[in-house]
Amino acid sequence: MTTPAQGAEPQRVGPEAGGVSRAHDQAPSSPPELGRRVRDLRTARGLTLRELAERLHVSPATMSAVENGRTGVSAQRVARLAEELGVPVQRLFGAPDTEAAPVGISVGSAPGARDARPGPSGADWRAFPALRMDQALRGALSAFLEFGYHGATMRAIAERANISVAGLYHYYPSKHDMLVALLDLTMSDLIARSCAARDGGGDPVERFALLVECLALFHTHRRELGFVGASEMRSLSPESRHRVAAARREMQRMVDQEVEAAVRLGEFRTTRPKEAARAVVTMCTALPQWFQASGPASAEQVAAQYVDFALGLVRSVAAPPGAR
Repeated sequence: MTTPAQGAEPQRVGPEAGGVSRAHDQAPSSPPELGRRVRDLRTARGLTLRELAERLHVSPATMSAVENGRTGVSAQRVARLAEELGVPVQRLFGAPDTEAAPVGISVGSAPGARDARPGPSGADWRAFPALRMDQALRGALSAFLEFGYHGATMRAIAERANISVAGLYHYYPSKHDMLVALLDLTMSDLIARSCAARDGGGDPVERFALLVECLALFHTHRRELGFVGASEMRSLSPESRHRVAAARREMQRMVDQEVEAAVRLGEFRTTRPKEAARAVVTMCTALPQWFQASGPASAEQVAAQYVDFALGLVRSVAAPPGAR
């Protein structure tokens, strides 16, 4: 396959080109939409941008341009992308009968979304093996934790990654791309685990308790990712911020739905289910600010405590106005 620098692209996907979409009986897909799907599928499969670029025999910069919708994509390249990502070509064009729910964005109640989202299932959501992360991303995480995103230089990231500054660009085109990759990884892992936890419950109360346990475990075992995610959202580009925020809203909605269902059944007595659900999620997402693995309580003990706190909050009878 040729890159743009090596030869002309035979057929491009975009608002001005309908040939590929007609070949697959789909409406034309704009580069940003196609790029988003490619990035979500790549992240879900644990591939770095550099790894996918190498498989396609293109530069990381070209691969980044594809994922960010800054370039058209030839029909040949779409076919190769689908092959390397292990999906039908139609998946990259958003075919409603085959498209998996993108990881890290809001999926609402899309049919099959729960089954399509990759990640832990069953009891696996309680296990936290080390995440697959390339050395550049590990260096970025370390530098962001120490200096903050804006204070971390490419040199500092390279030193922590134990590679040269030039070597970083073989992994990611920019510091911002590293931050996006970290937050995509965070939300992909969290939402997949939360779906698996929720699916293990037989009723709204049990599903709520499992979701709280999952949130607490994630924000203790994945404390570093949770801290960067909470503190560096402001550093994202508007497009990336919107996508990560949508994933967070989806996470919140999962808890909202179980609290509201339990209230309807008379199991929870809070008169403000949405506010109570928000308070519970906020309580869990604040754990990275203080939890230490070397502290007096383990992550599992803290999670059990937080489930108890959360159940007490939603089951409490609201005090009448003016009561002390």
